[in-house]
Amino acid sequence: MEMNAIPNGKGHEPGEEITALAKTPSADDGEKETVANSAQNASPHRTENTEANLPESQEFLSGIDDKKTTRFTDFEGKTSFGMSVFNLGNAIMGSGILGLAYAMANTGVVLFLVLLTVVAVLSSYSIHLLLKSSGIVGIRAYEQLGYRAFGTPGKMAAGIAITLQNIGAMSSYMYIVKYEFPLVIQAFLRVDKPAGEWYLNGNYLVVIVSIAVILPLALMKQLGYLGYTSGFSLSCMVFFLISVIYKKFNVPCPFVDFALNGTASGLNVSATDPGGEEDPACIPKMANLNSQTAYTIPILAFAFVCHPEVLPIYTELRNATKKKMQHVANISITVMYVMYFLAALFGYLTFYGEVEAELLHTYSRIDPYDTLILCVRVAVLIAVTLTVPIVLFPVRRAIQQMMFPNKTFYWPRHIAIAFILLTFINLLVIFAPNILGIFGVIGATSAPCLIFIFPAVFYIRIVPKEEEPLRSFPKILAVCFAGIGFLFMIMSLSFIIIDWTSGTSKASSGH
Repeated sequence: MEMNAIPNGKGHEPGEEITALAKTPSADDGEKETVANSAQNASPHRTENTEANLPESQEFLSGIDDKKTTRFTDFEGKTSFGMSVFNLGNAIMGSGILGLAYAMANTGVVLFLVLLTVVAVLSSYSIHLLLKSSGIVGIRAYEQLGYRAFGTPGKMAAGIAITLQNIGAMSSYMYIVKYEFPLVIQAFLRVDKPAGEWYLNGNYLVVIVSIAVILPLALMKQLGYLGYTSGFSLSCMVFFLISVIYKKFNVPCPFVDFALNGTASGLNVSATDPGGEEDPACIPKMANLNSQTAYTIPILAFAFVCHPEVLPIYTELRNATKKKMQHVANISITVMYVMYFLAALFGYLTFYGEVEAELLHTYSRIDPYDTLILCVRVAVLIAVTLTVPIVLFPVRRAIQQMMFPNKTFYWPRHIAIAFILLTFINLLVIFAPNILGIFGVIGATSAPCLIFIFPAVFYIRIVPKEEEPLRSFPKILAVCFAGIGFLFMIMSLSFIIIDWTSGTSKASSGH
């Protein structure tokens, strides 16, 4: 029976599913009221589910006076509020922050701020839809919400979208390790012309990092344990942000390219010309529309992708309620919003129209051996490396939901899935140098589904019509939200197709 599958997406012991529906006193009123109606309203599979739950219900209720209430899992509810914020913040924070200054250069400061604010609000609303749906049916797994809304096709669609999106994200992080790590070592060792040393080979370094750092973290049984590494990862990005702000006040405008330094000693590098007027190249644009503006919108739209990780983090949150998890999401999004804006603003105000699509490359044009920028590169490498295990957890859950829906937690399977996933990603990164174009298409389709379309349509299907009719304001809002998702999907795919046909590569769905 499908509904023997774990409500929280992990293996469970007998009695746990009914515990998911029998809310604890800490649950908020909305959850208590809606769970009572879930058996009759939530799904066309009501009869089957009731029968499947009956033995577990009897076993649970018969022992309720004699033993402690069974939890979602044996480690349910042990992750603190702060650790949950770290984990979700780390899931949001991706390599995309390196391209936000370029996005601001092509939209202008004010238009960028407006777009970033809209996307942050939409992301928070999307998480609200997921939490509302999960509260109604007592399920804390994205794939199982899909099953409750549309049966097996819904579960498979959600599972496949999560798998493709997160494998694409992990691959993009590993590409950063492959191409940046050798350059960092080369710069620290002052090796101008590598002679084929193995420690400057990105393929070897990717495998070493995967085995030494990522695999041990990916084998953790509980996502909450990664809160410490997530906190360290975020501190690395804070160091990146501080360095970007510091460099703004130490790089002259217009800056002198390192390659021209030998002949540029006599150039005027002040922001004013001999007449005393400010250099037009050093004046920030409040709004800017050019041929690249449209390409930056998908980058911003997907800057807050964290939705596959929301429900796993919710599952492990101590004394979890919808309200508390929404606070976790809102704080994480707000912190990332501030960091995104400051990184984009000061990166843009350092280089203005000269900023490149990858911010750190622009700093290397000033001095490739700058010690601070080298330290920042190391910090970014650490941050993206420590993000990979966080992104891997939802993929493993999705695979378990699709292939082993009725199985309890089993260490060999837990380890094997992580090992196979990392091996597959390493092979992609090593042997398929142009695979990012394919993952661009995957990101352009799966990301809008996970952020906009699925949360909206699951909400429309799962929330009972008696509680919210189809013509009620919340459901009309959800329909509009799904429409935004389709719009972003069409835009992103269009830009990628234009890139391919024109021979350029400017669009990105990067997270």
